[in-house]
Amino acid sequence: MQFHTPGLPSYRRLALESGFGGRLKEAVKIVRDYQGKIITEDKRLKLIENNSSKIQLQIDKMKQHRVEYDMKEVQYCTFSKNPSQPIPGMTLEESVNLAALTKHLKLLEDKYAEIKHIMSEKYVPAQRKADLDEEMIAVLKRRDLAENLNKELQFRYKSDHSIVEELLEIDPGKAKETEILLSCTERFDELISLGEYEKAVYFAANSPKGILQNTGTMNKLKAVGKTKGKPFPLLLFFETIFSTSQAFRHPIDAELTLEGIKCGLSEKRLDLVVNWVTQERLTFSEEAGDVIFDYGEQDTYNKSKCLALAQIIYSECGLHKKVLLCLCKQGQIHGAMEYIQQFKFTSDDLMQLIKLCPHTELIQCLTKEWNGKPPSLSFSLVILHLFSVDMKKVGVKLLQEINKGEKDAVEHFMIKDPFCSLEKWQEVANICLQNGFDKLSNDIMSILRSQAGVTEISEEDDVVNLMQHVFW
Repeated sequence: MQFHTPGLPSYRRLALESGFGGRLKEAVKIVRDYQGKIITEDKRLKLIENNSSKIQLQIDKMKQHRVEYDMKEVQYCTFSKNPSQPIPGMTLEESVNLAALTKHLKLLEDKYAEIKHIMSEKYVPAQRKADLDEEMIAVLKRRDLAENLNKELQFRYKSDHSIVEELLEIDPGKAKETEILLSCTERFDELISLGEYEKAVYFAANSPKGILQNTGTMNKLKAVGKTKGKPFPLLLFFETIFSTSQAFRHPIDAELTLEGIKCGLSEKRLDLVVNWVTQERLTFSEEAGDVIFDYGEQDTYNKSKCLALAQIIYSECGLHKKVLLCLCKQGQIHGAMEYIQQFKFTSDDLMQLIKLCPHTELIQCLTKEWNGKPPSLSFSLVILHLFSVDMKKVGVKLLQEINKGEKDAVEHFMIKDPFCSLEKWQEVANICLQNGFDKLSNDIMSILRSQAGVTEISEEDDVVNLMQHVFW
């Protein structure tokens, strides 16, 4: 680079140019140095920014982990302390001393045990309170029962004392029995008042000659009710007296038998009832059979078992209609037919049976010959009855079965029916036509026309029946 300075001598120009050029070179050098420093600082700045980004990411992750940890700590350790704070009751030196920490831990454990013991004495769980309330009700019930028994005993003592004196004069043996009864009753009442229900039950069951096996004892145990965690006294009473009934010459009476069965079923103890009915010495009644029969209608899983038990009771009581119903409901149709042949049943009885147990197989057996004997019921009358008592579905099903056969089978079926008139068969044919069994209806009408002595009557005739049988 050259600078031109007019007006100056050449030597001065040279000196000026020489001094300015040196400074210029120096300035250029400085600028280049700064440019190098700028580049270096830019690189350092980028490096710092990269490091800062990485650190910020690490900080964010740590914050996230801390939040998650705090949430878990709140969830599982609600009362946890900040570990960075000093331990209460210990100096900084003691908090890093293992022996001091062990001693302090022992002190805290003892204090915790003491507080826990105090809380267990002053406070009880809500469930325990409910149990105590239930026990209190039971105690109050026993108190009321004891008071009533006390009044009753006081009254009986005054009256029975005179009765015993009179019996002693008349019959010393009866007086002895009366004294035993009074003594046993007083002991039983005492056990009830003390809440010793199991002892009271066993005492009554094993009383001399079973004198406490009566409805009076049953009613007292029924009044006690249930106690949580203990056997139901009333059910235990029936279990005990039924199991020991074989030891006495006289079986348990019908009323106690009925009440025992009711109690067992109400407690869902069908297993006990099965054992009582099949093994023990009881007195059966129609009511007892009905209770088991009705229970089976509600408990479909055990229905067949209940029907078998009810059948045993009905059979013992000679209730043949109900025995027959149990057989049919169990699906023992052949057994039911044999039972019908063994005992006399009216057509009304069998019609009622069909209504209560409308099995197709049963109806077919009743309307056909059985072991060479004529049908018990008329098929046509059964059909007419079913359609008249709103059992159309059963009637249609029977017609479907008949419709499967040929005309010869239908004719044989009609000829073997000794109970039904031709007019009734005409009604059956009309029912078949109304329910879509055209072929069967035509077959019946054709068979009716082919019978000797049957003539068709015109609509103008003042006769109710469309067909009449003309006797020659």
